[in-house]
Amino acid sequence: MSSNAKIVLRKKPNSKGLYPLAVRITKNRRSTYQYIGHYIDIEDWDEKNIRVRKSNSNADSLNKLLSQELSNANKALIDLQSEHKDASANQIKKEIYASGNSATFFELAQEHLDELKVAEKLNRLSTDSALVSYILKFNKSKLLSFQEIDERFLKKLMIYLKVEHSLAETSIMNILVFIRLLFNRAIKLKIVSRELYPFGGDKIKIKFPETSKVGLNIIEVRAIEALENLTLSEIHTRNVWLFSFNFAGMRVTDVLWTKWSDIYDKRLHYRMNKNSKLLSLKIPDKVFKILDYYKEDKRYATDFVFPELKKANLDDAKDVYNKRKTATKKFNDNLKSIAKKAKIDKKITMHIARHTFGNIAGDTIHPFMLQKLYRHSDLKTTLNYQANFIHKEADDALDSVVNF
Repeated sequence: MSSNAKIVLRKKPNSKGLYPLAVRITKNRRSTYQYIGHYIDIEDWDEKNIRVRKSNSNADSLNKLLSQELSNANKALIDLQSEHKDASANQIKKEIYASGNSATFFELAQEHLDELKVAEKLNRLSTDSALVSYILKFNKSKLLSFQEIDERFLKKLMIYLKVEHSLAETSIMNILVFIRLLFNRAIKLKIVSRELYPFGGDKIKIKFPETSKVGLNIIEVRAIEALENLTLSEIHTRNVWLFSFNFAGMRVTDVLWTKWSDIYDKRLHYRMNKNSKLLSLKIPDKVFKILDYYKEDKRYATDFVFPELKKANLDDAKDVYNKRKTATKKFNDNLKSIAKKAKIDKKITMHIARHTFGNIAGDTIHPFMLQKLYRHSDLKTTLNYQANFIHKEADDALDSVVNF
C-alpha cells in the first residue's frame, strides 16, 4: 500500500491553548507526525481546505510554509518508495527528517552563551545572559520554537517588558536585536523558514530612540584637573579618568590593562580589547605627570600601570572581569563626588571621558583622524558619533534668524 503525507492540526493544545501544525505521514494505515513547530488557535484552522484562515495575522506566511513542507515530504516519499518499499511510517519519517534541526530558541541561546564563555567575552556574556532571562520570564518555559516567535509574540513581549519590568525603549530594542541574531542563525541552520522572519519591512522594526551624548567642556575638565580637596581614592579615580580622556576616550578595560612595557619612545602602544586593533599614540605631557604618580609601585617591566589588575589571576578570565567590573563601579561612585566638588551638574562616568573628548573636538578634527583616534572600524560610525557634538552650523543658522 502506498504512503502519503498530509498537513494536519493536532488536537493537543500547549499550555497557551494553541494547537500544533504537523505533517502526518501514513503507511499501511499507520501514521506518525512531524511537528512543524508553529501553533495557532483552533478557530484559525480551515479543516476543509487544509490551510490557515485569514483570521491569523501570519496566514499567508504559514500557508506558504505548509505548502513547502508538504511538497518536500511528498518529494521525499517518492524518492524513498523506490528504495524502501516495505518501510514503516516511522522509518519513512526518520529518513525524511533525519538531517533536520529542530533546536528551540533557548537551546540556540545556550549555544550562543557557551560560545561567549569559551571566547572569554564575559562582558557580552553577562549582558546577553540577562537578555535571555527576560525572554524566559515572559515565555515561562524553555519550550519555545522559532516558528512561535512571530509578530504577535514580539509585540506581546515588548508590552510585557515595558509594563512588568519598566525597561527603557533602548533596553527593549536590545532584546529584539538579540532575538533577531538567533533567528538569523536559525534560518542559516534551516531550523526555521526565512518566510517566517518577523523583522523588517511591514513587520517588527527595530528602531533605537535617539539618545543625547553629553560630554564635559574645557572649563569643566580644567575644574576637575585643578581640584585639591580630594581623597586618595578620588585622586586615583581622577588619574584614571584623565588618562582615558587624554587618549581620546580610551575604554576603561584598555586603561586598566595598560602595562609599563606598552610605553616607550614617548608613545603608548597597545592592542584594543574590543576589536584587537593595534594602536600607537603620542603621550601628552599631562599624562606623563599621571604616570609619575604610579612609578614607585612599578615592580617589573610588564607590570600594570594602575593597581586594579595587579592581584588578578590573569589565567582566569572571570577573575579579571570581576576585578575590572568592581573597579569601574568604584570609579563611577568616586566621579559623582568629584563632580560635586568641581560644581559640575552633568553626570560623570568613566565612559563620559570619551564623550568629553568628542565634545571638545567638535568639528575641528577631520573625520578620518577621529576615526583613527576613536578606533572605529567604519567611518560612518565616527560620523554618527561625532554628530552628537557638532552644533556650530545649527547655532549660526539660528542666530542668523533671531538676532535682529
